[in-house]
Amino acid sequence: MLNIGLYLTTVLIWGTTWIAIKLQLGEVAVQASILYRFTLAAVVLFVILLLARRLQKLKMSDHLFCFLQGCCLFCFNFLCIYSATGYISSGLMSVIFSMATVMNVINNRIWFGQTPALRTLLGSTLGLSGVGCLFWPEIMTDGFSTGDINSDVLLGMGFAALGTWFFSSGNMVSVRHQKKGLKTPTTNAWGMLYGVLMMSIIVMIQGVPLTFSLEEGYIGSLVYLAIPGTVIGFTAYLMLVGRIGADKAAYSTVMFPAVALTVSTFYEGYQWTLLSIIGFLLVVLGNVMIFARWPGSKIPAFLRRLQA
Repeated sequence: MLNIGLYLTTVLIWGTTWIAIKLQLGEVAVQASILYRFTLAAVVLFVILLLARRLQKLKMSDHLFCFLQGCCLFCFNFLCIYSATGYISSGLMSVIFSMATVMNVINNRIWFGQTPALRTLLGSTLGLSGVGCLFWPEIMTDGFSTGDINSDVLLGMGFAALGTWFFSSGNMVSVRHQKKGLKTPTTNAWGMLYGVLMMSIIVMIQGVPLTFSLEEGYIGSLVYLAIPGTVIGFTAYLMLVGRIGADKAAYSTVMFPAVALTVSTFYEGYQWTLLSIIGFLLVVLGNVMIFARWPGSKIPAFLRRLQA
């Protein structure tokens, strides 16, 4: 039940953060907004851990890996993703980020020598196909329909892929932490702090103005992104990575677009088409393929092997 709770928490929170991210765009530079988000998240998490006396002591080598995790998950990942949205549609961005499932499978093999179950690969394939269907009309606007894919689109795809790779690499560092018995809230707190330090250096080098908006929408979205979106979301997700494996946990990135479009139906009046409905069903089917358990006696032998 805990795994289900962690999975649903991750999907529901991260599937709705797109609304808050849209409210962040405007007069405040993206780099500054990312810096504010993780600064607030780090402060909140450190305060909670210190008051609860739950802040675990780490070795110097552990701090070095926390620094690596912070750079991957709480700095470079977001810089690349935000940069990508300036060149490609959010639909293509969603498809590429959903490739985290594939990258985690590959990195799991490289880092830990773990081979994924066949059903995980099949489920991920179904899910990625579903995300492609969900955003097919939007993807076509990037030049795929005419074959006129310009350099800006390729640059955006490169940023998106690089950001997804950073996300996957951060997952691997978290797996390393948990294999050593380190607690996710502690490593996240230090990782966020190191991510903030790295982002501060980038902001200074680029000369980004640290302006701030006092609009209710901006402040409210910042709080939502920092506390539910970061403190709760990342803690739940990385705990899930440690409990069920990075390859299965990463399927949540396939579910985010489905949740986002469902919310958009009520929030923005999104109109569903036959293709988008098929895409949604494929995403759900992929989810069932990866996580469902059936009584062995009631399914064919080849499906039983998929559950291994």
